[in-house]
Amino acid sequence: MINKTKQYINGAWVESDSGETIDVINPATEEVFGKVAKGNQADVDKAVQAAKDVYLTFRHTPVEERRAMLGRIVDGYKARKQDLIDVMTLELGSPVTKSDKVQYERGLMHFQAAYDALETFEFEERRGDNIIVKEAIGVAGLVTPWNFPTNQTSLKIAAAFAAGAPVVLKPSEMTPFAAVILAEIFEEAGVPKGVFNLVNGDGEGVGTPLSQHPDVRMLSFTGSGPTGSKIMEQASKDFKKVSLELGGKSPFIILDDADLDEAVEAAVNAVVNNTGQACSAGTRTLVPESLKDTFLEKASKAMAEVKVGDPQSAETEVGPIVSEKQYNQVQSYIQKGIDEGAKLVHGGLGKPDGLTKGYFVKPTIFADVDNQMTIAQEEIFGPVMSVITYKDIDEAIQIANDTKYGLAGYIFGKDEATLRRLAHEIEAGLVVINEAPRTPDLPFGGYKQSGIGREWGDYGIEEFLEVKAIAGYYR
Repeated sequence: MINKTKQYINGAWVESDSGETIDVINPATEEVFGKVAKGNQADVDKAVQAAKDVYLTFRHTPVEERRAMLGRIVDGYKARKQDLIDVMTLELGSPVTKSDKVQYERGLMHFQAAYDALETFEFEERRGDNIIVKEAIGVAGLVTPWNFPTNQTSLKIAAAFAAGAPVVLKPSEMTPFAAVILAEIFEEAGVPKGVFNLVNGDGEGVGTPLSQHPDVRMLSFTGSGPTGSKIMEQASKDFKKVSLELGGKSPFIILDDADLDEAVEAAVNAVVNNTGQACSAGTRTLVPESLKDTFLEKASKAMAEVKVGDPQSAETEVGPIVSEKQYNQVQSYIQKGIDEGAKLVHGGLGKPDGLTKGYFVKPTIFADVDNQMTIAQEEIFGPVMSVITYKDIDEAIQIANDTKYGLAGYIFGKDEATLRRLAHEIEAGLVVINEAPRTPDLPFGGYKQSGIGREWGDYGIEEFLEVKAIAGYYR
């Protein structure tokens, strides 16, 4: 049993004001394996005050000092590699190989990227006799999701530290232990007291008071659209800056000149990665009408070969859904697909054969999906592929953009002119061509209801900065 029932506030591990705890469930076994504090308004007040007290001091620290601090964090993160892998495999149900190569590596990448960005980032710009100054916005509240316990926390924290903004972090209560390890890393790395504060708890007890707090000047949130809307409403009362990374229903467009075997492998990976629990998952698979039957035959075979099971096994590719609630949500969407007339060609309701315990779902493929169906319009957050056919590129573009979301888009094919056209016409903050690697200096964020603002690299640092013009500075 892992018991981490203290909050990290002002550089110390302190008892939570509430005295209450939250059970953390292992989704592979459905059993409680740990407890964290259930924070409240008083905990948030203490954490925000600690951050506020050091805001001006931290804002004015030399850039070289903040960069050196990030360098120490990178070293400390590497030293805790196995601890991070172990805890994310337990709390998220991430297969151990994915906890290593995806979850752990993503967190490391963002601290390293912020360290690298500070080497050239310009906080001052001269224009004639005047200067433009970028300075830290103030206390930042960070509310992060459960699906990437280090990626989403690290990218926000690293950017804030680089900018000179102290933070209060509220991680998901379903995957809190990776954040606890991060706090331990920061403490060891000598992050000044008050610069980082961790308040564990649920949305009502911690998330709401954090987003409403008058001394929080910026709120960075990753999660669902409805929660993002509430945060915007609460932040609007005192005009907080908000950065929101929300949902997605990303198209994966396969062109008629694509190597179909390669395209199938890429499309299946886009659906099952992280058990489909990714806001940027390419779950709407757009296929030319002429390739539909061949694609479905190959995709069904590829999906059948995906190993679902014990996340502790090195052979497992797909672990469980994170919670019973999320499991039931995925099941309800599969049922809606059936009810609305989509053709179930692989997977379906219930758990995979031989898996009676744990929140495991069957990787699923639906064919004959109309883009207006629920499974094509709403974010399922599970390994469910909706195959939609198109007649020509114009129709593919129309289908791709016919969604309230605009987080990502994927294209697989060979003709460069078509690839370029699609990349420019897809309404999304990220377009990936032929599985090209995404470097950490590329911004990430969405169009439409997928969010506001950008994260990753120097764009992420900008979110935590205010811009000041000083006229006559050099006169």
